[in-house]
Amino acid sequence: MILSIVFTSLWGLNFGIDFTGGSLAEIRFNDGAPDVSALHETLSTVELGDTNIQTAEDNVVIFRFQFLDDEKRNQVITVLTEQHGDVEALQFTSIGPIIGEELRVKTFYAIIGVLIAIILYVAYAFRKVSKPISSWKYGFLTIVAAFHDIILPIGIFAVLGHFFEFEVNATFVAALLTIMGYSVNDTIVVFDRIRENLLKTEGSFEEIVGRSVKQTLTRSINTSITTMLALLAIFIFGGDTIRLFTGVLIIGIGIGAYSSIFLASPLLVAWERFRLRK
Repeated sequence: MILSIVFTSLWGLNFGIDFTGGSLAEIRFNDGAPDVSALHETLSTVELGDTNIQTAEDNVVIFRFQFLDDEKRNQVITVLTEQHGDVEALQFTSIGPIIGEELRVKTFYAIIGVLIAIILYVAYAFRKVSKPISSWKYGFLTIVAAFHDIILPIGIFAVLGHFFEFEVNATFVAALLTIMGYSVNDTIVVFDRIRENLLKTEGSFEEIVGRSVKQTLTRSINTSITTMLALLAIFIFGGDTIRLFTGVLIIGIGIGAYSSIFLASPLLVAWERFRLRK
């Protein structure tokens, strides 16, 4: 987590046009996709500014430009057709810089709002087991586990963006929110068993937490494995359009497989020990 925070602070994320504004085009070359260097040379005749070109499957090439108006779009298609034969524009999307900045701000507030809502919901759900741990602490530690599960993918993509120019877009944010939901669900399964055992069984708080973790361990591992198998199948066979989304989910859910067991529950016990020492 410390490394992820350091990398993200130093390099940040390489935001795509969803957040920075710009134009994205997916173009199929029916006569075969040219080399990236040849495409750069072709587009140098048009004043486009910084251009990022990435090849994909089925002779499709993905272009990322600064914001282009309709005239520039037509010039791009024309010059590619003249130099490289028949082309087909599968997608041509433009987002203004103001909209990109607005989306970035709304994304931040959306994540903060989700975290607050989760704390309030868990505190309410656990109101009947306020001893020895206050119910709001369950909600807070649920958020700690969720934060752990999303900060690591963010750190990984900060490294990938810095060294390999991986871009993050609105799909990346959707994947992070999905990871948060999955992480909260997995943590609540363990905490809910702790709640049941606190009401029905005897023993020290530490013993009850340990017993609850053992009772939910198999379920947590099996759920994570079956989810990962489905995501791997989608990642391999689903195509480029959802590969980023599933890739982030694989990282986040793989990390989250242990956070509920080895992070949230031990922190619950550590917090109670700290309270007793005081």
